[in-house]
Amino acid sequence: MEVTTAELADALAAGHVFVLDVRRHEEWVEKRLPGVTLIPMDQLGDRIEDMPDDQPIYVICAMGGRSARAAEALRRAGFDAINVAGGIDKWVEEGRPFESGE
Repeated sequence: MEVTTAELADALAAGHVFVLDVRRHEEWVEKRLPGVTLIPMDQLGDRIEDMPDDQPIYVICAMGGRSARAAEALRRAGFDAINVAGGIDKWVEEGRPFESGE
């Protein structure tokens, strides 16, 4: 399952949404969605207990490749995981709000 950044923006506007960023910490510091949860892809298996099982998990990375793989792994583990196509790069390109820094 996959959504566009516009569909993610609509979901965020509608209410509480869990967004998982699977990029490296350095990338997250550079730019990220406000309120996103960072769990780098290489740590996801060790932190599976940190995933909510009562709501969809929107998975984002820089452009959508890593997040697609992470979303698929989460779905195989029984979670409702949705890839965000285009990632944070598309989000920023569209002029949507983002944060940076520690």
